[in-house]
Amino acid sequence: MNTPITIDEAWEKLSNQLNHAELFFGHGAVDADSEALWILAHCLDVSPSSLLTKLEQSLPLTVLEKASQLVTTRIYTRKPLAYLLGEAWLMGEVFDCDERSIVPRSFIAELISNQILDPWLPAAGRALDLCTGNASLAILLAKYCPDLEITATDIDPKALELARQNIAKFELTDAIELYCGDLWNALNDPNDSNRFDLILCNPPYVNSATMSTLPPEYLAEPRHALAGGLDGMDFIDQVLARAKEYLTDRGVLVLEIGNEYEHFQRAFPDLVVLWLEVAAGNTQVGLINYADLP
Repeated sequence: MNTPITIDEAWEKLSNQLNHAELFFGHGAVDADSEALWILAHCLDVSPSSLLTKLEQSLPLTVLEKASQLVTTRIYTRKPLAYLLGEAWLMGEVFDCDERSIVPRSFIAELISNQILDPWLPAAGRALDLCTGNASLAILLAKYCPDLEITATDIDPKALELARQNIAKFELTDAIELYCGDLWNALNDPNDSNRFDLILCNPPYVNSATMSTLPPEYLAEPRHALAGGLDGMDFIDQVLARAKEYLTDRGVLVLEIGNEYEHFQRAFPDLVVLWLEVAAGNTQVGLINYADLP
């Protein structure tokens, strides 16, 4: 006879298994505890936050077996959990997620949901999400700023398929336009109808030395969405070179550079940047005014 187990006990059991497996966390879950909670929530078809209110409830054996199988798969494949579950949580929203795009985790999402960017967003303004991936940032922007006209681009047609899937899921097909192309080549030449008040960009920026030491979880993601060249600045340089052409004269570029601050400072020592505070610190995301761009 099987002994009943509570959700809390199951959480501890699964967390211990994950914790001893030398996994890498950082694709939507910061540690083994949060990843185990996510697995249980998925198996029970509830949000991770709501599951925290049910910890003393009994867990059906079939659910525990399903969760345990997912933990085993996670350990042996070393794939990001988001790919195994087909979902990724970002700022309380759940997005469809698979190998067509990197797992959404941009710090820019914090700035959108916390309305930090609002002072730079005019009423009925226009915004561009450059390198949109699965469209999570464009979708969050549309949800928090419904009066904005939003365009999103990506070089990868497969990523844009996933982006369309997510945009349809959130019923935002009429709010977000998608274009395929390599950075600025996705857009027409700049003119009065395609200049933006806000450009968001989370480009590939991982330097080559770091790319060579990435854990398997990152190697499961599309390489072209991560690798930024020798110093990580290849795509950032291209973004900065033409951003001014596509901004209104009061517009801003919000650029994520992750852990590449030192490389960024060496590459662009004279660029005036307002560094915005996010959970990871104040050197991951910079805001650059139109007047300060090259």
